Formats: sequence, structure tokens, C-alpha cells
Amino acid sequence: MHENYAARPHPEYVVLDIGDDLGALIVYTDAALHGSEIEISPEGADHDRSHKDVLERAIGDRAAFTAVFDRLPEGSYTLWTEGVPRVRGVQVAGGAVAELDWTRVPAAVS
Repeated sequence: MHENYAARPHPEYVVLDIGDDLGALIVYTDAALHGSEIEISPEGADHDRSHKDVLERAIGDRAAFTAVFDRLPEGSYTLWTEGVPRVRGVQVAGGAVAELDWTRVPAAVS
């Protein structure tokens, strides 16, 4: 049997590889996206995508559903679900962690 990695809670710490011109992005979602893939692409390169699963983690004593992208070169990004751009212009700075509350973002943009 193959374990569904996204199905279980993830209590382990997240280690981010950031610094100089590399940053990170944490996307907070609601439970409905648990196990879904979120894709990310640099601005102007929609075809150049990578992805992360939305995993259940803990913030204090509550569940949080997040996708964590690290090693992102400083710049502007587009986030995708199901092949559709969900938000454009997400800024990531080198040596920093950007955060996006996905629960406040419209379902899709063109």
C-alpha cells in the first residue's frame, strides 16, 4: 500500500532554505484545499511551474492548512490551482518569508 502523504497531519517542523536572493512563501488555505496541489510560476513564465501539496499542520493548538514554497528567487509570482491562475503578482523578497491568506483570495483570475 502507498501512503497518501497529504492525508496525515504534519507535526514536524518546516525548514526553509532562504537567504540573499532566495525567499519563501507560505500560503494559508481552508480545509477544503487539504491535499490539493498549488502550483507557482515566476511572473511572465506561466509554463515554468512547480507545485506543493496543501498539508495539515498545527499553529498552536489549531489546525492550519498550508502550502510552503522555499528557495524562491526574489520576484513576483503567479499561483495556480487546477491549471487556472488564482492570483498574480505575489511578491517574494530575498531572505524573507512572504505569507498569503488564500482564504481571502477570489477563486480564479484570468
